[in-house]
Amino acid sequence: MTFRTSPGRAALRRSAAAAAAAGLALSLAACGGDDEASASSSGEDGFGEIDVQLSWIKNAEFLGEYVADTAGYYADAGFDGVNLVAGPSTGVAELVQGAADVALSDAVSVGTAVANEEAPVKIIGTTYQKNPFTILSLTEGGNIATPQDLVGKRIGVQDSNTSLFQALLAANDISPDDLTVVPVQYDPSVLVNGEVDGFVAYLTNESITVSADGTPVTNLPFADNGLPFVAETFTVTDQAIAEDRDMLKAFLEAEIRGWTDVLENPEAAVDTCLESYGADLGLDRDNEVESAHIANDELITSPDTEENGLFTISEPLQQETVESLAGAGVDVEVEDLFDLSLLAEVYEENPDLLDYSA
Repeated sequence: MTFRTSPGRAALRRSAAAAAAAGLALSLAACGGDDEASASSSGEDGFGEIDVQLSWIKNAEFLGEYVADTAGYYADAGFDGVNLVAGPSTGVAELVQGAADVALSDAVSVGTAVANEEAPVKIIGTTYQKNPFTILSLTEGGNIATPQDLVGKRIGVQDSNTSLFQALLAANDISPDDLTVVPVQYDPSVLVNGEVDGFVAYLTNESITVSADGTPVTNLPFADNGLPFVAETFTVTDQAIAEDRDMLKAFLEAEIRGWTDVLENPEAAVDTCLESYGADLGLDRDNEVESAHIANDELITSPDTEENGLFTISEPLQQETVESLAGAGVDVEVEDLFDLSLLAEVYEENPDLLDYSA
Protein backbone atom coordinates (compact mmCIF):
# COMPACT_ATOMS: atom_id res chain seq x y z
CA MET A 1 0.00 0.00 0.00
CA THR A 2 1.33 3.45 -0.89
CA PHE A 3 0.52 6.57 1.10
CA ARG A 4 1.24 10.20 0.45
CA THR A 5 4.52 11.37 1.95
CA SER A 6 3.65 15.05 2.00
CA PRO A 7 2.38 16.48 5.31
CA GLY A 8 -1.24 15.61 6.03
CA ARG A 9 -4.07 17.88 7.06
CA ALA A 10 -2.90 18.29 10.64
CA ALA A 11 0.59 19.22 9.49
CA LEU A 12 -0.64 21.74 6.96
CA ARG A 13 -3.11 23.25 9.36
CA ARG A 14 -0.48 23.63 12.07
CA SER A 15 1.96 25.04 9.54
CA ALA A 16 -0.67 27.51 8.42
CA ALA A 17 -1.33 28.44 12.03
CA ALA A 18 2.37 29.02 12.66
CA ALA A 19 2.75 31.09 9.51
CA ALA A 20 -0.25 33.21 10.48
CA ALA A 21 0.80 33.75 14.09
CA ALA A 22 2.92 36.83 13.44
CA GLY A 23 0.30 38.24 11.11
CA LEU A 24 -2.38 37.61 13.72
CA ALA A 25 -0.42 39.51 16.36
CA LEU A 26 0.08 42.44 13.99
CA SER A 27 -3.57 42.37 13.00
CA LEU A 28 -4.68 42.40 16.63
CA ALA A 29 -2.46 45.38 17.27
CA ALA A 30 -3.98 47.18 14.31
CA CYS A 31 -7.56 46.37 15.19
CA GLY A 32 -9.61 49.03 16.90
CA GLY A 33 -12.49 51.32 16.34
CA ASP A 34 -11.41 52.07 12.77
CA ASP A 35 -11.96 48.56 11.40
CA GLU A 36 -13.14 48.51 7.83
CA ALA A 37 -16.73 47.51 7.28
CA SER A 38 -17.27 43.85 6.58
CA ALA A 39 -17.70 42.86 2.93
CA SER A 40 -21.02 41.35 3.92
CA SER A 41 -22.51 44.43 5.59
CA SER A 42 -26.15 44.63 4.69
CA GLY A 43 -27.33 47.04 2.05
CA GLU A 44 -30.87 47.95 1.11
CA ASP A 45 -31.45 44.73 -0.80
CA GLY A 46 -29.43 42.19 1.17
CA PHE A 47 -26.07 41.35 2.63
CA GLY A 48 -23.88 41.37 -0.47
CA GLU A 49 -21.21 38.66 -0.77
CA ILE A 50 -19.98 36.66 2.18
CA ASP A 51 -16.41 35.36 2.50
CA VAL A 52 -16.06 32.01 4.26
CA GLN A 53 -12.59 30.73 5.12
CA LEU A 54 -12.47 26.92 5.01
CA SER A 55 -10.09 25.01 7.26
CA TRP A 56 -9.02 22.54 4.58
CA ILE A 57 -9.15 21.77 0.87
CA LYS A 58 -12.52 21.56 -0.87
CA ASN A 59 -13.32 17.94 -0.09
CA ALA A 60 -16.28 16.23 1.59
CA GLU A 61 -15.63 18.12 4.80
CA PHE A 62 -17.63 21.08 3.50
CA LEU A 63 -20.56 19.44 1.74
CA GLY A 64 -23.07 21.62 3.57
CA GLU A 65 -21.44 24.76 2.23
CA TYR A 66 -21.50 23.43 -1.35
CA VAL A 67 -25.16 22.46 -1.12
CA ALA A 68 -26.15 25.76 0.53
CA ASP A 69 -24.54 27.49 -2.44
CA THR A 70 -25.82 25.32 -5.30
CA ALA A 71 -29.34 24.93 -3.87
CA GLY A 72 -29.70 28.68 -3.52
CA TYR A 73 -29.96 28.80 0.27
CA TYR A 74 -27.41 31.59 0.56
CA ALA A 75 -29.31 33.56 -2.07
CA ASP A 76 -32.61 32.91 -0.28
CA ALA A 77 -31.04 34.20 2.93
CA GLY A 78 -30.11 37.50 1.27
CA PHE A 79 -26.57 36.99 -0.03
CA ASP A 80 -25.47 37.95 -3.52
CA GLY A 81 -22.94 35.12 -3.40
CA VAL A 82 -20.56 33.15 -1.22
CA ASN A 83 -16.79 32.99 -1.61
CA LEU A 84 -15.56 29.68 -0.18
CA VAL A 85 -11.83 30.12 0.35
CA ALA A 86 -9.90 26.85 0.51
CA GLY A 87 -7.47 26.21 3.36
CA PRO A 88 -5.46 24.99 5.06
CA SER A 89 -6.09 27.69 7.64
CA THR A 90 -7.33 28.04 11.19
CA GLY A 91 -9.18 31.13 9.96
CA VAL A 92 -8.46 33.34 12.95
CA ALA A 93 -5.95 35.59 11.19
CA GLU A 94 -8.32 36.04 8.23
CA LEU A 95 -11.13 37.02 10.59
CA VAL A 96 -9.05 39.54 12.49
CA GLN A 97 -7.63 41.00 9.28
CA GLY A 98 -11.12 41.40 7.81
CA ALA A 99 -10.40 38.98 4.96
CA ALA A 100 -13.16 36.59 6.07
CA ASP A 101 -16.61 37.04 7.55
CA VAL A 102 -16.84 33.50 8.92
CA ALA A 103 -14.15 30.87 9.45
CA LEU A 104 -14.55 27.12 9.71
CA SER A 105 -12.10 26.33 12.49
CA ASP A 106 -11.85 24.25 15.68
CA ALA A 107 -11.97 24.86 19.41
CA VAL A 108 -8.25 24.22 19.90
CA SER A 109 -7.15 26.81 17.31
CA VAL A 110 -9.73 29.37 18.39
CA GLY A 111 -9.14 28.79 22.09
CA THR A 112 -5.38 29.12 21.65
CA ALA A 113 -5.78 32.43 19.78
CA VAL A 114 -8.16 33.76 22.44
CA ALA A 115 -5.97 32.64 25.35
CA ASN A 116 -2.56 33.58 23.94
CA GLU A 117 -3.32 36.51 21.61
CA GLU A 118 -6.58 37.84 23.07
CA ALA A 119 -8.10 37.42 19.63
CA PRO A 120 -11.55 39.07 19.55
CA VAL A 121 -13.35 36.04 18.11
CA LYS A 122 -16.01 33.59 19.24
CA ILE A 123 -17.58 30.32 18.17
CA ILE A 124 -21.27 30.71 17.27
CA GLY A 125 -21.97 27.09 16.31
CA THR A 126 -20.24 23.91 15.19
CA THR A 127 -20.64 21.40 12.40
CA TYR A 128 -18.90 18.62 14.33
CA GLN A 129 -20.25 17.78 17.76
CA LYS A 130 -17.20 15.54 18.14
CA ASN A 131 -13.66 16.18 16.98
CA PRO A 132 -12.26 13.62 14.50
CA PHE A 133 -8.98 12.82 16.28
CA THR A 134 -8.32 9.13 16.92
CA ILE A 135 -5.59 6.66 17.80
CA LEU A 136 -5.59 4.46 14.72
CA SER A 137 -4.32 0.89 14.97
CA LEU A 138 -4.47 -2.32 12.97
CA THR A 139 -6.98 -4.79 14.37
CA GLU A 140 -4.50 -7.59 13.78
CA GLY A 141 -1.72 -5.46 15.27
CA GLY A 142 -1.95 -3.06 18.20
CA ASN A 143 -5.77 -3.27 18.30
CA ILE A 144 -6.06 -0.27 20.61
CA ALA A 145 -9.74 -0.17 21.49
CA THR A 146 -9.59 1.31 25.02
CA PRO A 147 -7.28 3.85 26.68
CA GLN A 148 -5.71 1.09 28.78
CA ASP A 149 -4.71 -0.66 25.54
CA LEU A 150 -2.21 2.18 25.06
CA VAL A 151 -0.09 0.86 27.91
CA GLY A 152 3.05 -0.83 26.66
CA LYS A 153 2.46 0.23 23.06
CA ARG A 154 4.50 2.32 20.61
CA ILE A 155 2.38 5.29 19.58
CA GLY A 156 3.26 7.45 16.58
CA VAL A 157 2.65 11.08 17.49
CA GLN A 158 3.26 14.08 15.24
CA ASP A 159 4.98 17.05 16.85
CA SER A 160 1.93 19.28 16.41
CA ASN A 161 -0.27 16.74 18.19
CA THR A 162 1.99 16.13 21.19
CA SER A 163 0.04 18.32 23.62
CA LEU A 164 -3.26 16.77 22.58
CA PHE A 165 -1.87 13.26 23.03
CA GLN A 166 -0.55 14.20 26.46
CA ALA A 167 -4.00 15.53 27.31
CA LEU A 168 -5.51 12.20 26.22
CA LEU A 169 -3.16 10.36 28.57
CA ALA A 170 -3.91 12.73 31.44
CA ALA A 171 -7.66 12.43 30.90
CA ASN A 172 -7.33 8.65 31.31
CA ASP A 173 -4.82 8.63 34.20
CA ILE A 174 -2.11 7.05 32.05
CA SER A 175 1.52 7.97 32.71
CA PRO A 176 3.68 8.79 29.67
CA ASP A 177 6.19 6.34 31.17
CA ASP A 178 3.73 3.48 30.56
CA LEU A 179 4.14 3.63 26.77
CA THR A 180 6.59 4.70 24.09
CA VAL A 181 5.96 7.83 22.04
CA VAL A 182 7.51 7.55 18.58
CA PRO A 183 7.94 10.87 16.74
CA VAL A 184 6.40 10.49 13.27
CA GLN A 185 5.25 12.58 10.34
CA TYR A 186 1.81 12.33 8.73
CA ASP A 187 2.27 9.23 6.59
CA PRO A 188 0.43 6.27 8.18
CA SER A 189 2.69 3.75 6.40
CA VAL A 190 4.67 3.57 9.66
CA LEU A 191 1.58 1.95 11.17
CA VAL A 192 1.03 -0.45 8.28
CA ASN A 193 4.73 -1.39 8.29
CA GLY A 194 4.66 -2.21 12.00
CA GLU A 195 7.00 0.56 13.14
CA VAL A 196 4.33 1.74 15.59
CA ASP A 197 1.34 0.06 17.22
CA GLY A 198 -0.87 3.15 17.11
CA PHE A 199 -0.95 6.40 15.16
CA VAL A 200 -2.61 9.77 15.86
CA ALA A 201 -5.00 10.21 12.93
CA TYR A 202 -8.40 11.46 11.77
CA LEU A 203 -11.52 9.31 11.64
CA THR A 204 -12.42 10.88 8.30
CA ASN A 205 -8.95 10.66 6.74
CA GLU A 206 -6.17 8.19 7.59
CA SER A 207 -8.60 5.71 9.12
CA ILE A 208 -10.32 5.49 5.74
CA THR A 209 -7.18 5.38 3.59
CA VAL A 210 -5.51 2.66 5.68
CA SER A 211 -8.60 0.46 5.53
CA ALA A 212 -9.30 1.17 1.85
CA ASP A 213 -7.76 -2.14 0.70
CA GLY A 214 -9.67 -4.18 3.29
CA THR A 215 -7.17 -3.93 6.15
CA PRO A 216 -9.20 -4.08 9.40
CA VAL A 217 -8.51 -1.11 11.66
CA THR A 218 -9.41 -0.14 15.22
CA ASN A 219 -10.08 3.42 16.34
CA LEU A 220 -9.81 5.06 19.75
CA PRO A 221 -11.62 8.39 19.23
CA PHE A 222 -10.41 11.21 21.44
CA ALA A 223 -13.95 12.58 21.76
CA ASP A 224 -15.21 9.37 23.34
CA ASN A 225 -12.24 8.98 25.65
CA GLY A 226 -11.83 12.14 27.66
CA LEU A 227 -11.32 14.91 25.06
CA PRO A 228 -14.74 15.94 23.71
CA PHE A 229 -13.89 19.28 22.11
CA VAL A 230 -15.86 20.56 19.10
CA ALA A 231 -14.46 21.01 15.60
CA GLU A 232 -15.39 22.65 12.29
CA THR A 233 -16.66 25.56 14.32
CA PHE A 234 -18.35 28.62 12.85
CA THR A 235 -16.10 31.35 14.18
CA VAL A 236 -16.61 35.11 13.80
CA THR A 237 -15.33 38.34 15.31
CA ASP A 238 -16.91 40.03 18.31
CA GLN A 239 -17.45 43.06 16.09
CA ALA A 240 -19.49 41.02 13.61
CA ILE A 241 -21.65 39.68 16.43
CA ALA A 242 -22.32 43.24 17.57
CA GLU A 243 -22.72 44.93 14.18
CA ASP A 244 -23.70 42.22 11.65
CA ARG A 245 -25.99 40.05 13.71
CA ASP A 246 -28.70 39.71 11.07
CA MET A 247 -26.11 38.73 8.46
CA LEU A 248 -24.65 36.02 10.68
CA LYS A 249 -28.10 34.65 11.47
CA ALA A 250 -28.92 34.54 7.75
CA PHE A 251 -25.67 32.66 7.18
CA LEU A 252 -26.49 30.12 9.89
CA GLU A 253 -29.96 29.57 8.43
CA ALA A 254 -28.51 28.87 4.96
CA GLU A 255 -25.94 26.52 6.48
CA ILE A 256 -28.53 24.57 8.44
CA ARG A 257 -30.57 24.06 5.28
CA GLY A 258 -27.49 22.97 3.35
CA TRP A 259 -26.36 20.44 5.94
CA THR A 260 -29.92 19.14 6.33
CA ASP A 261 -29.81 18.20 2.64
CA VAL A 262 -26.41 16.56 3.11
CA LEU A 263 -27.74 14.39 5.93
CA GLU A 264 -30.62 13.32 3.69
CA ASN A 265 -28.49 12.53 0.63
CA PRO A 266 -24.73 12.55 1.25
CA GLU A 267 -23.90 10.78 -2.03
CA ALA A 268 -25.52 13.53 -4.09
CA ALA A 269 -23.64 16.11 -2.05
CA VAL A 270 -20.35 14.30 -2.70
CA ASP A 271 -21.09 14.33 -6.43
CA THR A 272 -21.61 18.08 -6.21
CA CYS A 273 -18.19 18.35 -4.59
CA LEU A 274 -16.49 16.17 -7.19
CA GLU A 275 -18.17 17.83 -10.17
CA SER A 276 -17.52 21.40 -9.10
CA TYR A 277 -15.86 22.55 -5.90
CA GLY A 278 -13.23 19.82 -5.62
CA ALA A 279 -13.16 18.80 -9.27
CA ASP A 280 -9.43 19.45 -9.70
CA LEU A 281 -8.24 17.65 -6.55
CA GLY A 282 -8.30 14.04 -7.76
CA LEU A 283 -10.56 12.96 -4.89
CA ASP A 284 -11.61 9.32 -4.64
CA ARG A 285 -15.43 9.11 -4.65
CA ASP A 286 -15.66 6.01 -2.47
CA ASN A 287 -13.40 7.55 0.16
CA GLU A 288 -15.31 10.84 0.08
CA VAL A 289 -18.66 9.06 0.42
CA GLU A 290 -17.37 7.04 3.37
CA SER A 291 -15.97 10.22 4.94
CA ALA A 292 -19.38 11.87 4.55
CA HIS A 293 -21.20 8.95 6.18
CA ILE A 294 -18.78 8.87 9.11
CA ALA A 295 -19.14 12.61 9.60
CA ASN A 296 -22.94 12.46 9.37
CA ASP A 297 -23.37 9.51 11.72
CA GLU A 298 -20.57 10.01 14.23
CA LEU A 299 -19.53 13.66 14.25
CA ILE A 300 -22.34 15.97 13.10
CA THR A 301 -25.45 14.45 14.68
CA SER A 302 -26.01 13.58 18.32
CA PRO A 303 -28.81 13.43 20.91
CA ASP A 304 -28.16 17.15 21.50
CA THR A 305 -28.69 18.02 17.83
CA GLU A 306 -31.79 15.84 17.70
CA GLU A 307 -33.26 17.87 20.54
CA ASN A 308 -31.86 21.32 19.84
CA GLY A 309 -30.94 21.37 16.14
CA LEU A 310 -27.78 21.21 14.04
CA PHE A 311 -24.71 23.22 15.10
CA THR A 312 -25.85 23.40 18.71
CA ILE A 313 -23.24 23.25 21.46
CA SER A 314 -24.91 22.35 24.73
CA GLU A 315 -23.73 23.94 27.96
CA PRO A 316 -22.19 20.62 29.12
CA LEU A 317 -20.34 20.29 25.79
CA GLN A 318 -19.10 23.86 26.05
CA GLN A 319 -17.72 23.10 29.50
CA GLU A 320 -16.24 19.78 28.35
CA THR A 321 -14.54 21.56 25.47
CA VAL A 322 -12.97 24.12 27.79
CA GLU A 323 -11.82 21.35 30.13
CA SER A 324 -10.32 19.48 27.16
CA LEU A 325 -8.42 22.60 26.16
CA ALA A 326 -7.15 23.02 29.71
CA GLY A 327 -5.71 19.52 29.50
CA ALA A 328 -3.84 20.64 26.39
CA GLY A 329 -2.51 23.73 28.18
CA VAL A 330 -5.03 26.24 26.80
CA ASP A 331 -6.59 28.34 29.57
CA VAL A 332 -9.89 29.88 28.47
CA GLU A 333 -13.36 30.30 29.95
CA VAL A 334 -16.65 29.26 28.34
CA GLU A 335 -17.82 32.86 27.93
CA ASP A 336 -14.54 33.79 26.25
CA LEU A 337 -14.95 31.09 23.60
CA PHE A 338 -18.65 30.70 22.83
CA ASP A 339 -21.69 32.82 21.93
CA LEU A 340 -24.63 30.58 21.00
CA SER A 341 -27.24 33.35 21.24
CA LEU A 342 -27.41 33.88 17.47
CA LEU A 343 -28.10 30.21 16.81
CA ALA A 344 -30.80 30.22 19.51
CA GLU A 345 -32.48 33.16 17.77
CA VAL A 346 -32.31 31.42 14.40
CA TYR A 347 -34.16 28.40 15.77
CA GLU A 348 -36.64 30.56 17.68
CA GLU A 349 -37.47 32.43 14.47
CA ASN A 350 -37.36 29.30 12.25
CA PRO A 351 -38.58 26.34 14.34
CA ASP A 352 -38.96 24.22 11.21
CA LEU A 353 -35.16 24.04 11.01
CA LEU A 354 -35.00 22.03 14.25
CA ASP A 355 -36.22 18.83 12.61
CA TYR A 356 -33.38 18.18 10.18
CA SER A 357 -34.51 14.58 9.66
CA ALA A 358 -37.99 15.53 8.40
